[in-house]
Amino acid sequence: MMHSPDFTFDRLIERSAKNHPAQPALSFVNQKPISYSSLYKKIRRLSCFLLEHGIRKGDKIALYGENSPNWGIFYFAVTTIGAVIVPILPDFRPNEVKAILEHSESRMIGISGKLLKKMSNVVVDALSTIVRIDDFDIFSDHSSFNVSETDAARLNFDETGEKPITRPNAAEPLNEDDLAAIIYTSGTTGQPKGVMLSHKNIISNAIAGTKIQTVTSNDRFLSVLPLSHTYECTIGMVLAVMQGASVYYLDRPPAPNVLLPAMKTVRPTMMLTVPMVIEKLYKNKISPQLNANRWIRTACRIGFLRRTIYKKACKKLMAAFGGELHFFGIGGAALDPTVEKFLREGKFPYAIGYGLTETSPLIAGTNPQHSAYRSTGPGIVGISIKINTSRSDTGEGEILVKGENVMKGYYKDPERTREVFTEDGWFRTGDLGTFNKHNYLYIKGRLKNLILGPSGENIYPEEIEALINNHEFVLESIVYELKGKLVAKVHLNHEKLEATFNELKENASRLHADMQQRANELTIEIKAYVNERVNKFSRLSEVLHQAEPFEKTPTHKIKRYKYV
Repeated sequence: MMHSPDFTFDRLIERSAKNHPAQPALSFVNQKPISYSSLYKKIRRLSCFLLEHGIRKGDKIALYGENSPNWGIFYFAVTTIGAVIVPILPDFRPNEVKAILEHSESRMIGISGKLLKKMSNVVVDALSTIVRIDDFDIFSDHSSFNVSETDAARLNFDETGEKPITRPNAAEPLNEDDLAAIIYTSGTTGQPKGVMLSHKNIISNAIAGTKIQTVTSNDRFLSVLPLSHTYECTIGMVLAVMQGASVYYLDRPPAPNVLLPAMKTVRPTMMLTVPMVIEKLYKNKISPQLNANRWIRTACRIGFLRRTIYKKACKKLMAAFGGELHFFGIGGAALDPTVEKFLREGKFPYAIGYGLTETSPLIAGTNPQHSAYRSTGPGIVGISIKINTSRSDTGEGEILVKGENVMKGYYKDPERTREVFTEDGWFRTGDLGTFNKHNYLYIKGRLKNLILGPSGENIYPEEIEALINNHEFVLESIVYELKGKLVAKVHLNHEKLEATFNELKENASRLHADMQQRANELTIEIKAYVNERVNKFSRLSEVLHQAEPFEKTPTHKIKRYKYV
């Protein structure tokens, strides 16, 4: 078990400000960074405001905004006085946000100006104060988001920046097991599910992250994932601030025309992403170049030539990322095997991690120097992992976890909490996996997605989907069982399809008909493509064309239940 004096957020912030006062802490790209000394003062000033407005230890305060330095200031101001932060993903709709605010009983909310407009018609009776985090304008005595600028009072950070924070009750200092955050993993699909994480859950997980990859005050993070997701919050913010690193945020969505100039400016040493980011880049930019002519295609079939080509391509990719990247963390879902092979053979500094919101989030991971193909690496320091083996021949089974990173439970939902813990206290991840002889973990898929073959074989839809998605005309897919048969739905790359019929664009009706015919032909091709490459019991009976993109969660996972 790990022990540290920094298992509460007040101690973490104090230590970072003391050890790195002049070091850049948080910043927008191309703006002047906030130093750690200034960050500490701003957090203290906002904490004083919260206390002056009656916020006490255990009170719930929501945070609904895009990534920004002020998001971090608000998060730390809430948690350093023992109040409970309720981060909400910016993609959640107003009705989902309202449900979360009501379920969490949030008394106050920090919200960006853009999202404040989106919520204009919403009323939440329990709310008493709205803080616009763009400029820290305060709207007191407001339960409605339809606020007037005449009611705004701006928080002055210079006025009492040195004012000490006094706790509501000096006899109750922060404890590492105090609740720090409630994170909702599913808007209003059924009853909202709020994951309760303590100070120790989050901070111990950040400390464990430093045992995987060294992080120093010389590191620069470029943040592209939502801070309201535990992955980015714990590893990309809490860990970074704990180590005195600098974190840079985009002031617009991370489209290529925004991201590429930002990477040249920041020259990040560390980034966290989900597979979709690098897969899209590979499919749209890198793969077409690797298939540009017959010589390159032929060379890529020969091991040493392929590795040489991949290294040159990855050298260009590194330059596009600013040239100083030494850790490119990928998590949230399985990475396409073809993309991973390219990154691995090209010596790109990628590493894959595995975790869940309920585990703060990291369960397993490694650094680029010790990564293994298709593996997430070994379990992190301070936790125990075991496989609830269902197959003795393969060692596969549900992944169970115990440790300081495992949540306290689901907020106001003891029944669902009991369901995810075994009688002897192991957390059931719902994921299937296996270990190799070096204790590296391999994720096979979700337990609820597992399909049993005709003779009891385990069929993992995720593995077949990865193969389908490797087809040049496929963007995404799902595989499921229908009347005892395996069926796939595929969403094709319509942009690429249209490019193949470029000369028909003037005749819209003919273009549509030809595109539809080609889409139908492709479903037949894809079925043959897959069935030539899988074992007998994993062969597809039918491939269906999904015309519209699949509906996804805010973390870019397909909502499978809508399509099967």
